[in-house]
Amino acid sequence: MKRLLPVLWIVGVMGLAALAQSALNDYYQRVLAVIAINIMLAVSLNLTNGFSGDFSLGHAAFMAIGAYTSAILTLPARTKAIVLPDLPPWLGQVELPFLIAILIGCALAGLVAFLVGLPVLRLRGHYLSVATLGLMVIVQVVALNWQPITRGARGISGLPPLTTLLWAYGLMLVTVMVIWRIVHSSLGRAMMAVREDELAAACRGVRVFRTRLFAFVTGALFASAAGALWAHLITAITPSSFSFLLTFNVVAMVVIGGAGSVSGSVIGAVLMTLLPELLRRVETALAIGGQPLYGLSQIVIAVLMLLVMIFRPQGLMGRHELIQVLAGLSGARNKPSSAPAELAGEAQRVA
Repeated sequence: MKRLLPVLWIVGVMGLAALAQSALNDYYQRVLAVIAINIMLAVSLNLTNGFSGDFSLGHAAFMAIGAYTSAILTLPARTKAIVLPDLPPWLGQVELPFLIAILIGCALAGLVAFLVGLPVLRLRGHYLSVATLGLMVIVQVVALNWQPITRGARGISGLPPLTTLLWAYGLMLVTVMVIWRIVHSSLGRAMMAVREDELAAACRGVRVFRTRLFAFVTGALFASAAGALWAHLITAITPSSFSFLLTFNVVAMVVIGGAGSVSGSVIGAVLMTLLPELLRRVETALAIGGQPLYGLSQIVIAVLMLLVMIFRPQGLMGRHELIQVLAGLSGARNKPSSAPAELAGEAQRVA
């Protein structure tokens, strides 16, 4: 049953994705695709922020690398000649399949994460956060000024709409399953040990820096894949698309769901994707003086985040997984009560 359960999950999720792709309109399909992409971003960031204990703010940088790489490699040569006329000749003639472009983007993002992580991961705490935030700014400035490759502030438009629900949920399942296996392995235990006490972990033989670097690079790989999916869902990208606001939203998903919980990241991503969509309808429905209440959704989400941080600072799931919580509730419900035995013992003592 333990081996059969993941297969059932894969078949069920992909079957529902195929059904939704054939039955729902474009709006609902886009919302469902964004949910899958946000799950990939939150789960991959949680590997670094939640399980290894490094607070990174550079996730949008790796997402931008994957988005631009996939966009350039999948554009038809005829479109490149119009949109990107200054590309090198060898790159202007390249037109690769979607999966190959995603893998190349992941490799490039992983290489950047490795090279950046070597010096940056020597830092800890808020110093590391500022350094990774600087990485995001560097990637955004490069995309803004590298005109022959990225078209600068104009961005790249007219991308082929290759992201479907099957692509989005297929890669989402790969992300969740790979990170779940990492977390529940000896390497995942090493990450948690580094998170709890770096010195004690080193004394027990854990290679601290190598473990942290592995988590950082792995998170970058899946963030790049999510960026490629997002680019071919929106079909247009600009440097401003990968700003601090995007990083903040992903961090909020991890914090609300629970840093150190894979299922918590999934729950946080779903909530932080659906709430703004639902509140946008409320903004237009509740009009004062004929003016819609634009900005109400951001205020409500900010208040909810404050409430979570005050009353549930560890997040909705904390460091527990949903399957553990459900198993605990089931065990408590099925546990026989000890009250009759206690009453019988008391009656025997009195007698």
